[in-house]
Formats: sequence, C-alpha cells, structure tokens
Amino acid sequence: MGYIMNLRKYVGHQRLLMVGAGVFIYQDGQLLLQRRKDNGLWGDHGGSVELSEKVEDAARRELKEETGLTALSLELMNTFSGPEFDYTYPNGDQVSMVIFSFLCRDFEGNVALQQEEVTELKWFSLDELPGDEEISPMTLPQLKACLAWLKKEREK
Repeated sequence: MGYIMNLRKYVGHQRLLMVGAGVFIYQDGQLLLQRRKDNGLWGDHGGSVELSEKVEDAARRELKEETGLTALSLELMNTFSGPEFDYTYPNGDQVSMVIFSFLCRDFEGNVALQQEEVTELKWFSLDELPGDEEISPMTLPQLKACLAWLKKEREK
C-alpha cells in the first residue's frame, strides 16, 4: 500500500500536502494523453511520489505503470503549486499538490493501457488537443506550460 493510501486510513478525506510527478510524452509533433478513470478527463501521466523516492524515479514508475512506456530521459519543465493545485478527487479525497512536470521524448516500449486508473490512451497533434473543459484541472496549467515550452523550442 502506498504512502498516501496509508495516510488516508488515519485522516480520511481531509486535505493532504502531496508531491506529484507528471510526464508528457512527445513524439513527431504529438502528445500522448490518458483519459483518467476517476474523472473521465484527459491528463498527463503521473502520480504521487512515495516516501524516500526520487521525483524522477516516481515519474518513470508512473509512466511505466500507466502507459507501458519506459522513459529513457526526462526534461524538468516546471514545478507547480499554489491554490490552483488544491483538488478534491471524485471520491472526496482532498489534496494540495506540488507537481514536478516533465517532458519525455526519448522512450521505449509499446503503449499499454493500465485499466485501474486509465480508460484510454491517445496521441493528439498539438493543434488538435482536447478543449480546456476536457482536461483534468491540475493537468491544464501543466499542459499550457508544456505547449509554451515546445513552441519556444520550435522558434529557436
């Protein structure tokens, strides 16, 4: 059982400070997004960092669990926190997130859906991404930052 799930036995749904690692997979002008099982919205790949786990290791672990892909390299794009990263999950669990957001372009493996947390994996071209209302609330600012990061690179 993971650290957060263990804490939930004692604190119930009350707000927890949680460190997360999120990964955007980018290849050939497309991003691989996942449709989350908990809220039905599109998101990046990631989850909570376990006790004593390096954030990058958590990003790699979550990516592998959710997509079947192995990150060969990760680029830290940004760190996100603040009131816009307070979230209540559909089950009532409340969190205040600090999220380390990574971009991964160098990966291996075959895309394989993790059915416990993900209902769909789909490649989107950058000009055909889902609308803001279809993106999970904590993913949206990260996605906008990712798109700005990629745009800045293309302008070089």
